[in-house]
Amino acid sequence: MPIIAIAPNKKLHDYEEAVRRAGGEPRVLDLATDSPADVIRSVGGLLLSGGGDVLPSIYGAAAHPTFDAAEAGRDTYELELVRRALEADLPVFAICRGMQVLNVARGGTLVQDIPDELQTTIDHAVRIPPVAIAHEVWMTPDSLLERLMRTLEHGEDCPVNSRHHQAVKDLGEGLIATATAPDGVIEAIEDPSKRFCLGVQWHPENFYRTGEFRPLFEGFITASRT
Repeated sequence: MPIIAIAPNKKLHDYEEAVRRAGGEPRVLDLATDSPADVIRSVGGLLLSGGGDVLPSIYGAAAHPTFDAAEAGRDTYELELVRRALEADLPVFAICRGMQVLNVARGGTLVQDIPDELQTTIDHAVRIPPVAIAHEVWMTPDSLLERLMRTLEHGEDCPVNSRHHQAVKDLGEGLIATATAPDGVIEAIEDPSKRFCLGVQWHPENFYRTGEFRPLFEGFITASRT
């Protein structure tokens, strides 16, 4: 059973359960005591969880008025974690904020506030209930994401939940967009040169009871075993 390091946040239960039900053993990290170098040497995969906004100065921008900081220390810690994981070709699954951290770690930038910066009629911040479907995403054929979701007989579109006000803007080095919302907002990114490197902008962990996105976690856990 591979150990999966989970970047800490305030709501960890669903991430842990999604990992367990896919066959992994979750290990929630402690920013104060778990050094990124030691973590990468001792786990099978890295899951970057959701949370507050990445500090805009890291990707060369001034903070938008809606900036909502993550817990102290998370940005620096998670950026080092994911960079070390990618260098070691450790499987990485990045969710919501985690996808944004992944993009920034590779030199990418972010849309800081979708309602203010983009002309869209889609609500990307449907918060209650957590499994409420907000919109569909259009997946790139034969991408890692599409291949995994194909096991549930999806076509190239898939309904998702959504509760984010930021999004990927300029893609980081080596990353490709493999899903978009109908308004063009990037909903998934991958690094096809890696064993498993996938970021999604929605929250698949919230569906751990019903299994709509279990193939994503199962694919991640399978890669983390090798």
